[in-house]
Parts: sequence; structure tokens; C-alpha cells
Amino acid sequence: MTLSTYHLRASIAVSDIGRAVAFYEGKLGLQALQSGPSAHIAEGSRTYGAGGGPALNVYQSDTAGKSPATLATWYVDDIDKVVGELTSAGVEFARYEQLEHDAQGITARAGGGRVAWFQDPDGNTFAIEADV
Repeated sequence: MTLSTYHLRASIAVSDIGRAVAFYEGKLGLQALQSGPSAHIAEGSRTYGAGGGPALNVYQSDTAGKSPATLATWYVDDIDKVVGELTSAGVEFARYEQLEHDAQGITARAGGGRVAWFQDPDGNTFAIEADV
């Protein structure tokens, strides 16, 4: 048995589920598929859909924002359009000193394509990537 035949869902810890809902739903435009408890917190988690199915669990936890790594990536066809829409919604894109970014904060991706990074209110890092 291998895991390659099963669906994978990313889980992201946040410090305040209310603030996270405002960001993930209000700024990123994600639709909550369900909400539920997180540890001892009633309604402390959300499951968001992407690409036609459940893709991202967001839950309140004391471990929020502890990883500096990219935790999840959205793969898009038109990165300029998506980054522009997110910027208009109030999402700020990160700029890393060692990389050259265009005016929107998009940079060349290793191996080809383009990428832009942003963080949620807890400092969890996400990416938007395109092959072109």
C-alpha cells in the first residue's frame, strides 16, 4: 500500500481562528466547506476547498506560525492575474533580499516558471506558482 492513491490536505495552525477566517475567506476568497472544533475550542477549525475538493485545514493552536518554510502552494495558470487580485484584496507579497522580484513581487522559480510568496496573519508562508 502507498499513499499516492489518497487525497492529501495541508493543515495550518493559526493563533486566532476569527482573524484567520477574515484572512482566508475575506482576502484569499476561500470557501469554507465545514467548520468544527480544534482541541478544546468549539468552531476552532475550518476546512477550505481548492481545485474541486477539500484542500486546506486551518485550526487554532499554540503552535501557529512556528515554521519559516512554505506550507502550501497554489498552482495557477495566470500568476499575474491572481497576484493582482490578491494584492487588491489586501494580501502583501514577500520580497526576499537574495531574489529579484517584479513590481508585483513575483520572481523566477528555480527550474523555470514564476513564484510569489505571502504570509497569513500568523506568519505562515504560502506560495502562488505558475509554469509560465
